[in-house]
This record gives sequence, structure tokens and C-alpha cells, in this order.
Amino acid sequence: MFQTVSEAIAFVREHHIENIDLKFAGLTGAWHHISLPPSQADALLFEEGVGFDGSSTGYGVTAAGDMVAVPDVTTGFVDPFWGRPTLAFLCRVADASTRQAHPLDPRGVAQRAEAYLRQTGIADQALFGPEYEYYLFGNVRTVSRPHLSLALIESGESQGESFDGPPLATGYTIPHQGGYHVIPPLDRFRDVRCETVEALGEIGVDIRYHHHEVGAAGQQEIEVVLGPLVRMADVTYLVKYFVKNVAARHNLVATFMPKPIHGEAGSGMHFHQYLVKEGEHLFYDASRYAELSRLAFSYIAGVLSHSRALVALTNPSTNSFKRLIPGFEAPVKAFFSLGNRTAAIRIPKYITNPAEKRMEFRTPDATCNPYLAMAAQLMAGLDGIRRNLDPEALGLGPFDFDCTDPQWRDVADRIPTLPRSLEEAFDALAADHAFLLEGGVFSEALLEAFTDTKRRKEILQLQQRPHPYELALYLNC
Repeated sequence: MFQTVSEAIAFVREHHIENIDLKFAGLTGAWHHISLPPSQADALLFEEGVGFDGSSTGYGVTAAGDMVAVPDVTTGFVDPFWGRPTLAFLCRVADASTRQAHPLDPRGVAQRAEAYLRQTGIADQALFGPEYEYYLFGNVRTVSRPHLSLALIESGESQGESFDGPPLATGYTIPHQGGYHVIPPLDRFRDVRCETVEALGEIGVDIRYHHHEVGAAGQQEIEVVLGPLVRMADVTYLVKYFVKNVAARHNLVATFMPKPIHGEAGSGMHFHQYLVKEGEHLFYDASRYAELSRLAFSYIAGVLSHSRALVALTNPSTNSFKRLIPGFEAPVKAFFSLGNRTAAIRIPKYITNPAEKRMEFRTPDATCNPYLAMAAQLMAGLDGIRRNLDPEALGLGPFDFDCTDPQWRDVADRIPTLPRSLEEAFDALAADHAFLLEGGVFSEALLEAFTDTKRRKEILQLQQRPHPYELALYLNC
């Protein structure tokens, strides 16, 4: 929208903007914001930013928590979810004393990953295209107290049950696991999706398509056109923000939670990706398997060989591992294949244009911090290229079969298994993270802060709480 600060300041005056909203990412992925009156929109704002308490967003200890959010003028957009004209900017996080990039800033990590890619000379750009899967619910009630644990989800599209037994939805309802590409009247939320993608289009987010997903209880998908790494991480925050706010307009609840309902399809966030140098597509070679170049093979080998560690950054929630189970088209094994949806990396068969040849990493979900998740995938792929790894020699594929099929058990048993819990994933990251430190992209301090926060605030807290199903199993023991 803007290329210069002067353009942004002029826009504020000419369009009678009443609020300036600065949005920035916390370490573990949550989005935060600070709002200012239009009188604060001057050149100094874009140089020095606005202070905030970093200790409350996972960045540092209370004694040294002062940080600043510095807006990136090129990310400006009119935020349609405010009652008054509001101009929003995405921010980098800087040290309050020096105004230099803070080492724990996730957006800074993604920017350093792009710079490191260019520094290697391997490519100029890494292009990413996330797929956004999420559920729309009519109502969600949750209670977690010492003597009461409750979760009630009302869908409107499937016949979930209320406490007294009658279905919560009647009439046109979608059969269990039968929602893939259903048409109206079964697809009740198509207009909500259309409103969402139209609003995203108005701020420059290019949409590829959208549709109803497999989950009967209101699962949706929006897919965007591929773009540069940092831009697509920004877009990921924008998509989630727009999805949730449009849903709220319609008294719906949108969730990107990987597995909100037992037995229903989980929601992933698959990442399509490839490399480009001086306009040349580096992943295409018509003479090889799946028309993938040797460089693409090495990139894939890097991602797969580091996949157990990557999961700590691409699937960083306890709920993530309730999705990564057999039987739901979610990967559990680290291999690649052509068109195989049980593979951690799939090469889409429908891509016939050489300029679009790419791989799809299917493991991640939207609980990740997209800046960290995309940067980590790129660093793993570059490590594979740097070491000239061969996925076939490493026993990582291609395997064009369902690895959960018993007839392939002997082969599947030799394929590395992805972590089965967040704790296991963090153990894998602790043992394998040197590739992330190359070029100063990640730091030991960032990885330690991220891991410590997740262990204390999520893993430990869940471990200490009895699960309702445990009462069903053990109450009468």
C-alpha cells in the first residue's frame, strides 16, 4: 500500500484516519497490538516505534522487559474491523535501548533467514504458500476448574449431541468426515468464507481458492498464492485475523486448533515451497522423479532429516499431536512421495506447470509462529543442499503407498517416525538445532526461551490437570 513514510502520513491526513494500530508477534506466536491517535503518525514513529512490556509477551524477564514495536511502512492496510477509520501496520520488535532488532523477534528471524538464503548464493528467494484449515463453530463453551471440566461445541453443519442427547443441528447436515467440497445447502458457511476472502483481497492478499474441508462440523480451507517468506508469514497473521473477525461478525467462533473434535479431521497448515534464483525455478527437472531437480531432492532431504526437530517449531502445541495420528491424512512418518497424503512431504500431482513445481510439507499446523516455522523449514532445506543430501540414500522415500497399510509394515518400520508429543519434539530440537544457528538466523537464546515458555506454560500445566476421559477410565479403579 505504501513504499515511503511520507505516503503513509499523507494517507492518514487525506483519508481522515482516526486510529493507527500497530500489530506485532509474540515469541510463541500470539498477535498483539497497540493503538495510537493519528497525531502520532510521524516520521519518528516509523524510526523509533512504540514501547511495550516484552516480559508479558514472552520476550524477556520482568527486570529487562522494555521493548519497542517499530512499524514496517510497507505492510500498511486499512483495518476493516474497527468502527472508526483505522490504519494498521505490522511491526518488527526492537530493543528499547538501541532500537536494533531484538534477537528474540520472530519477524527478525524470518528476515535473517531470507538474508542468509541470498548470502549462500543458492537462491534469491524462497517462495511459500500456506494452506489455512480451520473450523467455524456456532458456539463453544469451555470450563476448566478443579471440580468441573467442560467442552461443548455446536457446529450447525453436523449432528453433534447436546448434554441431553438431541442433535444440535438438524435438517441438512454433513455426514461424519464427509465435508470435502460439499455444496450448499450443506456448505452453510460459504458466504462467510466469501466475505473473508473478499476482505483479504482488498488489502492485497492473493487468494488461490477456498472450499469446505473434510470435517463435517464446519471445517474450512483457504489457500493463497505463493510469495516470499516474510511476506507469507505476514499473510498468515492477516488470514487468521480476518477469518476470526469475519466469523465474529456472524456470531461464529473460528478456530485453527489442530484437533478440536475427537474423531473429526484435524486442521493443518501445509506449506508449499520452492526456490528461485535470478528468475529461474530451481526445483524443476523434467527428466527426474516427480520432475524434481537434484537440488529439490537435497532440500527435501534436509527438511526430512531434521523433521523431528522441526516439529517443535511447526507443531508447538500439545494438541498438535492429537492430529498427527494415523487414519486422518496427517503424516506420522518422515518420508516424501508423489501425491501421497500420508507423507510428511508430498509432491502435488496436479502441478503441471514447470514454473510452479514444488514440495508441500504437510506436518505443520497453525499453532506455530509462522515466522519461526517458515524460517526453520528453509534452514533445514538449505542444510540439505549444503550437505548434498539424497533422500533416497537416507531411506526417506519416495514411497508411493499408505504407510499405515499393514502390507507395507516392514518398509514403514524403517522410516523415521515423527514425535508423538510436544515434549518429545522439544527433546529432538535440543539434540538437533545446529542447522538453525547457521548465519545467525536463530540463536540458542531464542530456542531456549521458546522451549522454556512452552514447557512451563503448556506441557507442565496440562500434565498437572486430570483429563475428563481419565475419570471415565479410572474413577472406579
